[in-house]
Amino acid sequence: MTTSTARVLALLEILQGGGLRTVPDLAARLGVDERTVRRYVGHLLELGVPVDSVRGRYGGYRLAPGYRMPPLMLTDEEALAVVLGLLAGRRAGLVTTSTAAGESATAKLLRVLPAALRRRLDALLDTADFTARSRPATAPETGVLLELAEAALHRRPVAIGYTDRKGRAGDRTVLPYGLVAHAGRWYLTGADPADGEVRTFRLDRITDMSVRPGSFAVPDDFDPAATVLDSLARTPWTHDVALRIRGSVQHIRRHLPAEIATLSTPAGAVDDDWVHVRIRAERLDWIPPVLAALDRPFVIERPAALRDLVRALARRLEEHAAGDDSN
Repeated sequence: MTTSTARVLALLEILQGGGLRTVPDLAARLGVDERTVRRYVGHLLELGVPVDSVRGRYGGYRLAPGYRMPPLMLTDEEALAVVLGLLAGRRAGLVTTSTAAGESATAKLLRVLPAALRRRLDALLDTADFTARSRPATAPETGVLLELAEAALHRRPVAIGYTDRKGRAGDRTVLPYGLVAHAGRWYLTGADPADGEVRTFRLDRITDMSVRPGSFAVPDDFDPAATVLDSLARTPWTHDVALRIRGSVQHIRRHLPAEIATLSTPAGAVDDDWVHVRIRAERLDWIPPVLAALDRPFVIERPAALRDLVRALARRLEEHAAGDDSN
């Protein structure tokens, strides 16, 4: 969508709010001059939108009384893509401000669709179910997300108020390299201008922000998503687990994704060599079942408590197996 087209649509949205809008007011809100406003009104008239012109000292533009937008003309496939996209965003916990925003957007979309298509989409929403569990929303404020997106796009430093995972509040200056949505949360990744070190911030922990003067360059090989996953995997937790697992990285990754574990292999390793695994976790009880599901030889380097949990699981499995034999 071109900038001029977007502003014509923005003009229509302003006029739909009702009332008489002066040309200076419209120019200020659209960020254009008054002559351009009149040209945009001409575009709306060409599209069949009835815009009334009121002359005089307090004149301006308004929509003709009783005018309503026509139904939204989307194909079945386009409408399905939009509705499922909104639904997926809500279930992933990525809808900003509240889940209600996604629900109201879906409702508004359905209201302006042709009746036949609306009935079919209503039927889908009423009957469809999902195997993936819905994630709780921990979304940031809409304004914070959008302002950070603009700052990252235009390479502008930002000052943020931030509360870390230990509850400590402070002010930071960040060069925003990119935004990443992961596991129901939004993350900002960027560099500290003082030392150049790259850091990751959860957007829902940002209390305020402002764009600062200046500009910066993002390294050509920088990967925001990979940086966030690596940062999450290296976050200090209660337990620092070190393992060696004999198997391919691809097989291990199916059970221990990048946000949970870091993997390293010796130079020249092949698929059946030992892979070094580091996991940082608040609890250990979920790890023995994962090791059992891997079904590969493994060595627990630390902590000793994990060995005890693995042995306990092995005993329970043996007891269950024996119970089956007795039946």
